[in-house]
Amino acid sequence: MRNLFIDTLVKEARSNKKIVLIVGDLGFNVVEPFKKEFPKRFFNAGVSEQSMIGIASGLSMNGFHVFVYSIANFPTFRCAEQIRNDIDYHNLPVTIVSVGSGLGYGNLGYTHHGLQDYALMRSFPNTIICSPSDNYELKNSLKYLFKKPQPSYLRLDKSLDLNLKNSKNNLIPGDWNSRNKHKNSKKLVLSTGSTYNDCKNFLKKKKNSLYNWYSIPMWGMKIKSNQFKKLSAFNEIITFENHIQDGGFGSWINEILSVNISRKKFFVQNKFISSNVIGKVGSEKFLNKLYGPK
Repeated sequence: MRNLFIDTLVKEARSNKKIVLIVGDLGFNVVEPFKKEFPKRFFNAGVSEQSMIGIASGLSMNGFHVFVYSIANFPTFRCAEQIRNDIDYHNLPVTIVSVGSGLGYGNLGYTHHGLQDYALMRSFPNTIICSPSDNYELKNSLKYLFKKPQPSYLRLDKSLDLNLKNSKNNLIPGDWNSRNKHKNSKKLVLSTGSTYNDCKNFLKKKKNSLYNWYSIPMWGMKIKSNQFKKLSAFNEIITFENHIQDGGFGSWINEILSVNISRKKFFVQNKFISSNVIGKVGSEKFLNKLYGPK
């Protein structure tokens, strides 16, 4: 997914002279194609993430669409104040790209685990979260952001490389991308990010239950209002995410339902990474087996 992101960015930058990439002294063996082709639009800010966001904000105020690239928590928690006050408050065209979502960097420990980033980034009112589950959703998310640059958070899996059958072209924030449809069923699975295998395994166990399955790759605070009408077509909702429960995607769905709860009753179950993983170290596969969404 990282390589596809860079390849897509390079292609866009050939015709769009306003594309800039800033990295935080990492991403090498991935970002070189952009650096080689556009050396004057590539910057290594070093291990100075707050400065990196400040530089991105300044460039964006001068008409550039800036992509900031780093690992999991580094471009988010380390510079939350700069994102809140500089990018989101001023509605600037900066896309923060985080690689290694969930437990992607499991062996490097808690400092590198992307478990609480949704909670932070979705609290900013102008920021769109882009959490693709496959290459198609990644390309569609980038296509939308190239067309409508804005405060955005692109959350990438470190190694995922799926090309799935998708139902919808030209996805926009709030769109549901169908994975599995059962016309007369009132049961729903909603997922975001790299949870394809988790959903697939869940549905395999529920083979006699007819669940509709949709992915929502782009979501956030400002598109909550258009979701309840879709959700109200179902009476059982299961959510999947590679993030802890608190402040995550499932919580976002619960908040939408709670505002309208008097109008309809739902059975809702959230599938997420257990917070018991905090402080644990191991491979992504090992940690997900013990603590991942089930």
